[in-house]
Amino acid sequence: MTRPVVVLPREEWAPRAHAHERRAAACADPFVARRHRGAKHPVEDFLFTYYTLKPAQLKRWHPGAGTVLLDAAEREREKFYRPLTGPELAALGLGADAGAVVVDDAAFRDRRGAAVDFARAILGAHARNTGFFGCFGLHEWAMAYRSEENGLRHEQLELRLGAAGTDAVVESARIRCTHFDAFRFFQPQAVPLNELQPTRETQRRTEQPGCLHATMDLYKWAYKLVPTIPSELLLDCFDLAWDVRETDMRAAPYDLTGWGLEPVRIETPEGKAEYVRRQRDFARRAEPLRRRLGAALDVLDPERATDGAAA
Repeated sequence: MTRPVVVLPREEWAPRAHAHERRAAACADPFVARRHRGAKHPVEDFLFTYYTLKPAQLKRWHPGAGTVLLDAAEREREKFYRPLTGPELAALGLGADAGAVVVDDAAFRDRRGAAVDFARAILGAHARNTGFFGCFGLHEWAMAYRSEENGLRHEQLELRLGAAGTDAVVESARIRCTHFDAFRFFQPQAVPLNELQPTRETQRRTEQPGCLHATMDLYKWAYKLVPTIPSELLLDCFDLAWDVRETDMRAAPYDLTGWGLEPVRIETPEGKAEYVRRQRDFARRAEPLRRRLGAALDVLDPERATDGAAA
């Protein structure tokens, strides 16, 4: 076990758990209600449909590795939790009836070591690489290229400029998408228009902090580390991803005015400037979250802790 740095009695951790559930429910519950009605939201559903963490999992609070919960015996049954051993109880001055549990970070490392290593590598790339702020969100336009032949991924939406106007923007632009999980959704005819050809293998080296999708993915790296990171950090990453996704779609070629979202018109100089302003703000907001994720990785795996890989 990572040496505990905090011991929380129930009267301290239970309110945190309830506060977390209420905070997560503000976004999770409307999605669940829409799903039950068979309704969809083109922006707000993304964090629950593209990413794999379920709403109920998002609402479940975890203290993170290295924190002992008292009077929490019911959590022993949860995945990657365990009761403290006799020597651990004695070291903390606790009795056998304390109901003390802790995240089983050793079991997590054994089962999820590859995910931990990959997250550390991606966060390290964020720290090392210079942000690129000249992509203007054209990945979404490349996904809608030649829509008359390929159809649209968001079939319930219409293109602001129509098919021909969207194609003209793509064909006249410099497209430099660095993010593999955006690039892999390019329409086939748009693939050779990208200056780069990112792959899953190169992702560990090419992630960069200016990319909106890389910023959203901080949420992905956070939930892949659950329950070893504090849930407050998970929701901070979720909130940033929520804001980024809105801008991502407002800068896309779709007409979202019916959903109350005015476009960021990246086909104009003014729209490009607005996109870059937002992009830089997201990168600024992402930096402390990346550092907190790096610190959580160091608690989970102190033997791999470094001063620069994820800092």
